[in-house]
Amino acid sequence: MGRRRDWWGDGLMALCGGALALNLVFVVGLLGVLAVQGLAYFWQRPLLEVKLADGATWLGELHEREPLPPDAAGETPGYRLKLKVGNRDVTGRDFLWVDERQIERARRPPEAVLLERLEWGNFYGFLVELRRGEEVLAMGARATWQALGPLHERKRRERAAVRRLEQREIGDVNDELERLRLARRRLELENLATPARLGEIERKEERARARYQALLARLQAMRETLEAERLVVETADGVRKELPVAMVARALQPNRMGVWDKTRLYASRLWEFVSGEPRESNTEGGIFPAIFGTVLMVFLMSFAVTPLGVLAALYLREYARQGPLVRLVRIAVNNLAGVPSIVFGIFGLGFFVYAIGGTIDRWLYPESLPTPTFGTGGILWASLTLALLTVPVVIVATEEGLAAVPRVMREGSLALGATKWETIRRIVLPAAGPGILTGLILAMARAAGEVAPLMIVGMVKLAPALPVDRHFPFLHLERKFMHLGFHIYDVGFQSPNVEATKPLVSATALLLVTIVTLMNLVAILLRNHLRRKYASSAI
Repeated sequence: MGRRRDWWGDGLMALCGGALALNLVFVVGLLGVLAVQGLAYFWQRPLLEVKLADGATWLGELHEREPLPPDAAGETPGYRLKLKVGNRDVTGRDFLWVDERQIERARRPPEAVLLERLEWGNFYGFLVELRRGEEVLAMGARATWQALGPLHERKRRERAAVRRLEQREIGDVNDELERLRLARRRLELENLATPARLGEIERKEERARARYQALLARLQAMRETLEAERLVVETADGVRKELPVAMVARALQPNRMGVWDKTRLYASRLWEFVSGEPRESNTEGGIFPAIFGTVLMVFLMSFAVTPLGVLAALYLREYARQGPLVRLVRIAVNNLAGVPSIVFGIFGLGFFVYAIGGTIDRWLYPESLPTPTFGTGGILWASLTLALLTVPVVIVATEEGLAAVPRVMREGSLALGATKWETIRRIVLPAAGPGILTGLILAMARAAGEVAPLMIVGMVKLAPALPVDRHFPFLHLERKFMHLGFHIYDVGFQSPNVEATKPLVSATALLLVTIVTLMNLVAILLRNHLRRKYASSAI
């Protein structure tokens, strides 16, 4: 009988170990697929020019080579190439499949250029000339390329100056005008609109409008200077276009780039991806607003759910008299963990947005109505909604941590004359810290990946204005925000150009996993520190 029991025990142990190994293989495989598909998105491929039998000529990056479907005899007739040909404003497409049997000539022209544009995606072709109005600054591929480098760097600085003017000085004047408008409206609502006060507001508005007009004139002059130089380019099949140099984000000659140049370009693109703003309907550029919105929302959710969950668990474990009512509450808490997340989104919309937010607007911001301030979706309401969504996890984990604290520690504290609250605050809660952090880790991981409830309570497709800026009160919790989870859904399933965004989806998903891992790692390190500190209490 003992041998049989050992055989079953060894078998179950091997089964559990195999299941764990299989799960690790799946996780590592998933991360590997995301890393290969996502990180390869930033590496520059050479440009291939192909001339087909029908006379068409295409230039683009070679992305894939795959066999054609087998014929009736079951043999593969050949291969086809997937080229990223760009030039969306000319051809209306980004990718092209080319049958290798139709290729008459294929080459890699060293003078071919790749222009990453702020609009209309990449341009693949050849340089013709550089112009300023009717004046030709450079002609020919070589001379134009040499003149383009320093000019493009100057245009990049000018574009940054225009952006600073729009966001800072003009933004400050707009904010001042809006505050004056609201001040006037507030006086009217409170029946305090005396001629003296209205006159003072009007004088301030006149000065602000004068500054605004001066800034607009300055902005117009800067834009005219910015768009003065134009680049004449030509596609592989001879179609010519004029592009403003200021609209070029990067100008490259991939076929003349070495490994070191491509490595530097790779690092530059990766940095732009994590620090830049999106463009072209989120299919190009960076995703920093989505990163910032995700991290800020998770931290706000953590600040809200931790005291709520810990206090509830403290009452259920330490103060409430155990009986049918407490058991019923625990059952309700456990059942809340299984409620679909979209239900919490509907509750957040009705309770937080319409009820609380609408009340705040009526009491504190009546001058802004009917335009809502807090009575619409925002990052604050999204964070509180996710706090309600994840509070059952924190309550259960905290109760387990409280139950693991030995009874002798409580009795020893009480025997020394401490009150029950002092015992809980100084003995029980610190010892239960690892359990509390375990619940917080699980809550953060779930909240970072939720999308459905956030679509109702404040998350949007594009919100380049961050919830933090230089205008009082600096942190604007009423603003809408972007989220990495919704960005993945939007780019992967709502984009008009799915083929072009597949690597971007993998890169964003890998970044989301990395961010969640880093946030959880900080909490895990703190939890392990607390476990070592209270190792004597057998936690």
